[in-house]
Amino acid sequence: MRLRLTPMGLRTGCVTLPCSIGRGGIHPDKCEGDGATPVGRHRVAQLWYRPDRLARPVPWARPIGPSDLWCDAPDHGAYNQHCRAPFAASHERLRRADPLYDMVIVLDWNWPNARPGAGSAIFLHQWRRPGFPTEGCIALRRDHLHRLIRHLRPGDVIEVAPRPA
Repeated sequence: MRLRLTPMGLRTGCVTLPCSIGRGGIHPDKCEGDGATPVGRHRVAQLWYRPDRLARPVPWARPIGPSDLWCDAPDHGAYNQHCRAPFAASHERLRRADPLYDMVIVLDWNWPNARPGAGSAIFLHQWRRPGFPTEGCIALRRDHLHRLIRHLRPGDVIEVAPRPA
């Protein structure tokens, strides 16, 4: 499956799904903490899900447990990688109180061989509400995310092109 981020949303075939992008807009030179969604051809790498909230959505999905984290410390050897608590370096919890990460598609931006400071944790996940920006991820309505996941496979491409001026 091939998806393309357009000004109208995330497009696959003749279907366009509304989505949210990073608060920093779409940017060709992503940096850690800038809130930008990076320009590029990003491949679907992994899918994580909350087994306490929903059934395994596809056979290749990995369960999110209470100790699952994602390292966002550029100076750490686990930068932009899954890690587990206890973990002293800066990180993001994958098991959140809200439903945003009930299903998380990890994109291969700066992964698996991360360049320090080039940005971490570019995910496809549920949005908070329409138009509410992310920290750089691409976010969709929950039902659209469920529908999309049923058709995605590891290696599928999501193309993020620069926004026209």
